[in-house]
Amino acid sequence: MTSPHPVRPYQSYVYAYPHKTAYGRLSEHPTGRPALRELWAEERKDALSLYLHIPFCEIRCGFCNLFTRIGAPDALTTRYLDALDRQATAVREALGDDEPVRFAAAAFGGGTPTFLTAGELERLCDIAEKRMGADLRAVPLSVETSPSTATADRLAVLADRGTTRISIGVQSFVEAEARAAVRPQRRAEVEAALGLIRDARIPVLNIDLIYGIDGQTEESWRTSLDAALQWRPEELYLYPLYVRPLTGLGRSGGSTADADSAWDEQRLRLYRAGRDHLLSHGYEQVSMRMFRRAGAPLTDGPDDYACQTDGMIGLGCGARSYTSRLHYSFDYAVEMREVRAIIDGYTATEDFSHAEVGRFTDGGEARRRHLLQSVLQAAGMPVAEYRERFGTSPQEDFREELGLFEARGWLDPDAAAAGVLRLTPEGLAHSDALGPDLFSPAVRAAMAAYELK
Repeated sequence: MTSPHPVRPYQSYVYAYPHKTAYGRLSEHPTGRPALRELWAEERKDALSLYLHIPFCEIRCGFCNLFTRIGAPDALTTRYLDALDRQATAVREALGDDEPVRFAAAAFGGGTPTFLTAGELERLCDIAEKRMGADLRAVPLSVETSPSTATADRLAVLADRGTTRISIGVQSFVEAEARAAVRPQRRAEVEAALGLIRDARIPVLNIDLIYGIDGQTEESWRTSLDAALQWRPEELYLYPLYVRPLTGLGRSGGSTADADSAWDEQRLRLYRAGRDHLLSHGYEQVSMRMFRRAGAPLTDGPDDYACQTDGMIGLGCGARSYTSRLHYSFDYAVEMREVRAIIDGYTATEDFSHAEVGRFTDGGEARRRHLLQSVLQAAGMPVAEYRERFGTSPQEDFREELGLFEARGWLDPDAAAAGVLRLTPEGLAHSDALGPDLFSPAVRAAMAAYELK
């Protein structure tokens, strides 16, 4: 049975729940800003994830709504790393020494971490290791880069310090499409960067590509896919284009509006073409976006959406941290003037001992987060695993939502008979509609009340 009502397939990419736009200033909470020492006192610390955020890019792509700014004048990177050092010192002190503190995975994101020089990347690694105690050579370490910053000296530092995965945002190998996405780059520059990455012998290469760009066709999409496949990347992420408020494309109105059903059809068509092309070339689908080459080395790090798990330490002004009862960060903005002001405030901060912005979570939200984290993976979720953690079944807790997904043909009945909650291929294709359907009313209200800046 399928739903009689058409569903817009591209509503929101659920990469974290609750979303940062549902956070609020903790100084306005009845209990005030919580001390980090108190927040982490009862948390498990034997398998933490560490994320360091670098909010700088050489350009800002037209689709980007990440927390980042263009350039870093007046030694801003030095002042930022100084602040990151102070924050790391405060956070490690808050974790205490009553029990072992161990990091099981690490990542540098942004922005563009390789906007930093080779020497600054050395310092970034030192902060992770000497301040936080993470052994970068012993755990999976993922780092994001861009074609213009993936230079030999930077990659040599990353390889030497234990990087196991490097992710490069190419978006399109077709120069006209890159320009349409306000990501001007030459294909020769992209190919040169990929060559340097392979020369650095970092075990896992991920290439990001985007579909739904104005003027993109199935033929030009295949051109990008085939160009990427020439490098035999261990992973590929296929992202649908979104035009969001306050981004470059959002300000210009783009050439395709979010309400345009023809654009939805184009993106779905390109998604299916890309998915089928990768599957036919020996890749396995991990999530709607993520594809892994069969037989490729596993880094044993977090897969897609894993940033929703508890036990995440985020350092930097755009990073999130997660405990079992609070998700917290610093302020968030997209508009460049606001971003610059937040970064300037971060670099001037001396006291990092309290959480500033966040959202408290309860058992109901933990259930939603677990379900989102699991069901958006192609492998699905063993129902017994959910019951063991929460003492209930997802069918009990989310009867209405799962009933709706079943009516739309998004749930695999054969998997259900085997005790696994798994999406059908069509359900996986509609991950960006299914995910938002699982948001709680309280989180929806908070996100609706958020004032864009």
